[in-house]
Amino acid sequence: MSCQYHQHLLLPLLLSLLTAGVSSVEVQRPRGVSLSNRQFYEEGKPFTCLDNSATIPFDRVNDDYCDCKDGSDEPGTAACPNGSFYCTNAGFRSSFIPSSRINDGICDCCDTTDEYNSGAACQNTCRELGRKEMESLEKMAEIAKEGYRLKQLLIQEAKRGLEEKKKKLQDIQVTKKDLEDKVEALRTVKETAEQPEKEAKERHLKAWEDQKALIRMEKDMARMAEVFLELDDDGDGFVSVAELLSHSELNPDSDDSFTEAEAQVLLGGVDKVDTVTFEAVWNNIKEKYISEATADTTAPAETPQEEPFSDNDSEQYPEDDIPEEEDDDDEEDDDDEHDDGDYKTPPTPTQEKKDDDDEGTMPPYDQETQDLIDAAQKARDEFDKSERALREVDDQIRNLEKEISFDFGPNSEFAYLYSQCYELTTSEYIYRLCPFNRVSQKPKYGGSETNLGTWGKWAGPEDNIYSVMKYEHGTGCWQGPNRSTTVKLTCGKETVVTSTSEPSRCEYLMEFISPAICQEPSSLESYFHEHQEL
Repeated sequence: MSCQYHQHLLLPLLLSLLTAGVSSVEVQRPRGVSLSNRQFYEEGKPFTCLDNSATIPFDRVNDDYCDCKDGSDEPGTAACPNGSFYCTNAGFRSSFIPSSRINDGICDCCDTTDEYNSGAACQNTCRELGRKEMESLEKMAEIAKEGYRLKQLLIQEAKRGLEEKKKKLQDIQVTKKDLEDKVEALRTVKETAEQPEKEAKERHLKAWEDQKALIRMEKDMARMAEVFLELDDDGDGFVSVAELLSHSELNPDSDDSFTEAEAQVLLGGVDKVDTVTFEAVWNNIKEKYISEATADTTAPAETPQEEPFSDNDSEQYPEDDIPEEEDDDDEEDDDDEHDDGDYKTPPTPTQEKKDDDDEGTMPPYDQETQDLIDAAQKARDEFDKSERALREVDDQIRNLEKEISFDFGPNSEFAYLYSQCYELTTSEYIYRLCPFNRVSQKPKYGGSETNLGTWGKWAGPEDNIYSVMKYEHGTGCWQGPNRSTTVKLTCGKETVVTSTSEPSRCEYLMEFISPAICQEPSSLESYFHEHQEL
């Protein structure tokens, strides 16, 4: 039962209890008629049904025969199926019961007036019920009073907090302007420092590339001289067509025959060349040429020929122990291995990488270039630092603007819930409510968290919209809708989640106590008087 409901009941009950001595003297009216309807039942005058369906002599009121369609002529009997009986219940709350319960042997009115002719042994419990109810309502009234007092403190705190946030926002916006100016200045410094750094790095890299090219050229010339000596079999200082033919890998057509004419073309159309002329030949053959030393180390080793298997050998092996023939795939591999006797294995990628490594690593920057790099890096670091600070300020501004403009209630009384979370642990789950953010559920003994909805809107009735929160678009259910949670707020001195349930599949309900929802007690007095019935 909500605090608001108890507040609404408190004053009429207290008033009825305080005036119990007066109300114990029954105002003359027919049995079962409420005080508010006494004016329609004047003894000695014809009675007009409250629905104007008929007018009857007054002596037919409560005569145990239903004359009015609405049953209003039989307020104290069970004659009319749609009639109702008024329990005065002096000392407690008055109430109405269906006429069918009159004299049924069960005491429905605490003052026993519904069983006036049944012989039921009823006892008047109204004063005891009133006493207990008053104690309960007094406690609820105290909670409501304290809750409302706390609400006023929350409103004051929210007002101060709002002013502080607005002031902070103004200060941060000034800081942002200063940071923007600083970032632009540091950007200029950075770009100015990076240009000479770039030029110096490019000069250093070009010098290194030139050095590597010189190293490669020197290596190439040494290689050329080495190959010339390898090709000059007779040592006469010339490489001839005949000597070139010994290297079939140089065949320009890559076919089985390497002719003298083809070799002569490689030599530039002459029969032989000396070391000077060989440089032009070297450029044509160096990509294909395989050193004789390399060929020797990569040539496949000869394998001994196996003796043919004869019939006599079957005597040496039992039938089951005769060696099996090798797989055809192995034979094909062997064939491939021995097909081309002139094949020379080319240098492996590792060897090529080793050749590149021979060029060495790029030398360190000279001091002048390093100083330019250090200066540019320092400028970059300072620029990045200021840019990060500017992004952080932008985030602060967005968060403050969002919080300042957020609907925290008519007087921002709910602002204290922002950035807070409240948990409720059940036998199976831990429920977590983070107001204005999200609701989640996590298994108590381990497992992943499930999103039960993110903040949607205030969803209470039109006259009390801030009494209900709606969280939507949570994790989707298996073959069902996305989860959502309705949070109902009730008045209390604490801020706590009191219960959670799942009334419909994937639709959750939470009960949440907060002083921010408490109403001003004095504002309910007119309501109490309107609903007071003594």
